[in-house]
Amino acid sequence: MDPTRLIPQNLPIPVEWGWFYLFQVLTFIVHILVMNVMLGASIIALVHHLRGSRETEPLTKTISVKLPFTIAFAVNFGVAPLLFMQVLYGQFLYTSSVLMAVYWLGVIGLVIAAYASAYVYDFRYASLGGLKTFFIAVTALCLLATAFIFTNNMTFMLNPESWTAYFDNSRGTLLNLGDPTIVPRFLHIVASSTALAGLALALLYQRRKDDPKAQRWVRHGVNWYAFSTMVQMALGLWFLTSLPERVSHLLLGGSLPHTLVFAAGAILGIFSISNALRYNVGTTAIISVTTISLMVYLRDMVRDAYLSPYFEVSDRVVTGEYLPFFLFVLTLAAGIAIIVWMVRAAATDPEVRS
Repeated sequence: MDPTRLIPQNLPIPVEWGWFYLFQVLTFIVHILVMNVMLGASIIALVHHLRGSRETEPLTKTISVKLPFTIAFAVNFGVAPLLFMQVLYGQFLYTSSVLMAVYWLGVIGLVIAAYASAYVYDFRYASLGGLKTFFIAVTALCLLATAFIFTNNMTFMLNPESWTAYFDNSRGTLLNLGDPTIVPRFLHIVASSTALAGLALALLYQRRKDDPKAQRWVRHGVNWYAFSTMVQMALGLWFLTSLPERVSHLLLGGSLPHTLVFAAGAILGIFSISNALRYNVGTTAIISVTTISLMVYLRDMVRDAYLSPYFEVSDRVVTGEYLPFFLFVLTLAAGIAIIVWMVRAAATDPEVRS
């Protein structure tokens, strides 16, 4: 069957596609930073509990206090980029979501379970004893399952030729497991999360000038970043080799913009590791955020390369209805102001800062 016959017709959009693309990239950068810290912090805490060392209790206690806030911000900051992606690529994302609807809807339950378990882990930390391992494991495993489902959907939407599996399974339980990029892409996300969470912990403890043991945790967090980033770069090479040849060719010299962004991200990643190994926390953070921003842009370039045989986002029909867009910008500005106030209020709370 011709896969183009399975792709729904795209709908007109109110303003030029570049506006939606800009907001999608900017909001996704914020989301991916917070999401990585959320997932990585739960994994780091779980690793330390499994090791059973009481010396790391101050670290896991810190994670327990911060984790519920991080999950809340990750979920809320994830809504906007998902909506912008639906506007631009809805005919692909909606279809893949329906094909794997059981798992996609299951994300709601997984996130609720992770959130609830993180709250128990935080509020009952002192009295849980050995159950701390259980509750942080529930949080980490639910978040890992959510990441795996998202990975499936974000790749499923790129492969309309795989949608024909619906005719053998119409129950909404399809996954894109036949795609060779699934495993390296998922593991790449996991490695990125432990790296960013380690760096976030280092930045957090670096601010605690009155804590005599803070420097130990700064170095500990930076080590998580450095070695996780090394693993992440190795997984990135695996991911690169698993891409379709027509896509990987663009990154390896076939297209100057693709190649430059890919090379710049790789070089900055190496520089971030070098600075991390020298415990230059601030410089490492700046380079890391820059690298992630480039990789987010490259991710979108790869998506467009995947979909180019079927669709060009620049071909979207524009209706010229600018009033909803202006109202959105005003609402966004108000929302950002409220979030800034919330963050400042949380930062001045003695219990949150502990």
